[in-house]
Amino acid sequence: MKPSGFGIIELLKTIILPEAHAMNKSITQATQNDKQISKSIKRFFTRFHVSSVLKASNAYKKKGFSVMEIFQYLFLLIFSNRSMYMNLIIGRNTPDFAKDTVYRFMKMIQINWIRFTTILSARIIKDAILPLDSEERAKVLIIDDSFFERNRSKKVELLAKVYDHAKHKYLFGFRMLTLGWSDGSTFLPVNSVLLSTENRKNRINEATEVDKRTVGYKRRKLSMEKGTHAMLTLLDIAKKAAIPAKYVLFDSWFSSPSTLHAVKNMGYDVIGMVKKTPKMFFHYNGKDMSLTSIYNKNKKRRGRSRYLLSVMVDVVKDGETIPAKVVYVRNRNKRKEYLCLISTDVNLDENEIIRIYGKRWDIEVFFKVCKSYLNLSRECNSLSYDAITAHTAVVFTRYMMLSLESRECNDNRSLGELFLYFSDEMSDITWIQAFQMLLQMFRTMISDNTELSDEKINELANAFMDALPTMMKIRLQAA
Repeated sequence: MKPSGFGIIELLKTIILPEAHAMNKSITQATQNDKQISKSIKRFFTRFHVSSVLKASNAYKKKGFSVMEIFQYLFLLIFSNRSMYMNLIIGRNTPDFAKDTVYRFMKMIQINWIRFTTILSARIIKDAILPLDSEERAKVLIIDDSFFERNRSKKVELLAKVYDHAKHKYLFGFRMLTLGWSDGSTFLPVNSVLLSTENRKNRINEATEVDKRTVGYKRRKLSMEKGTHAMLTLLDIAKKAAIPAKYVLFDSWFSSPSTLHAVKNMGYDVIGMVKKTPKMFFHYNGKDMSLTSIYNKNKKRRGRSRYLLSVMVDVVKDGETIPAKVVYVRNRNKRKEYLCLISTDVNLDENEIIRIYGKRWDIEVFFKVCKSYLNLSRECNSLSYDAITAHTAVVFTRYMMLSLESRECNDNRSLGELFLYFSDEMSDITWIQAFQMLLQMFRTMISDNTELSDEKINELANAFMDALPTMMKIRLQAA
């Protein structure tokens, strides 16, 4: 189905225009449609007052170019299909400020990037999503982590040896712990922290010494905490920003009795996967039992039911008890195995628990899009922890815009498919530009190394152009 209004594909095509980074400047070489779509990007920044969000996050400069100009340039950099360095080399999409200005901005220790993405996502949810959502639709917060690779450099600040569960080996990088929001239709990243490790032996480099009163110091301190503690910090920030959600979803990595109690005490109900480990106990029928033991002592449901068993348990921690419902879900891929879901909302029926937990998949899609299409771990090569954090916030902002645009355009294609389409468009344009550069270089070499007149060189160039295939000739002339 073709999207109505301003489609994402057309939007992205406009972003590649050389003038697009300067949103306050006129675009002289664009079509009328290109102009309208370019305005849609500017509208995203003005609609949600990104400038004021930056200000609220302590992003400011006493002199020189504004932080808004620099942030806009970084935001649109991905869509040129080249790095800032390559843009400077070829002279396309070059900003009015020097690259050092960008580097200094990204390394600013006073900017609270966690607050920035939290406030921005809260505004989008409140102003653009909630008015169109029904009250019955379950809003959830999703916690998960993903590997942020920096395997090519060993001088990155706070770099650590991190186990990559996808590749099943230790690599250099960070754990990008991310909190996201979803209503089942739209996913928005809320905030994140790049976790190093609390184990000093696994840290390749230590943190740079900064003023303990700054946000930069707090950012570094948070990166060296345990994942569960950092998760609660991100949740607390989201709660203070009044992001609406009833449930918190996470996988078995975070599902411990202490975490369940902590999240419940914050005012959220938990729906999560639980490990079938013999070391974790729940109070059932007056006894502390593992999930496997509870499963073995009960009769299972027959037929094609989505779940095999449902029981009520008590989650006990430090003398405090909260009731919970454990649902043993049938593993359709392996009939003899099962998965365990736990919900602290005991009023939910089993099928609803399974359905709501399915929304957790949204964050996996988010990670895939950010890594494969938004250059999450490839665009920024800085050694500064502050700069890497800033880059992450820029990528999150890009995803927010794309996710909202996809929702409002009713585009049923995935964000990944949209970027693949866009990449095809970009590859043609980049190839034509490269071909033009080669032709110009060839003309210069002939002129410098032969005695041929300019008239003769032009004749040779025209003869070469005439010999090209018709489609290639049309593209070169259009460019």
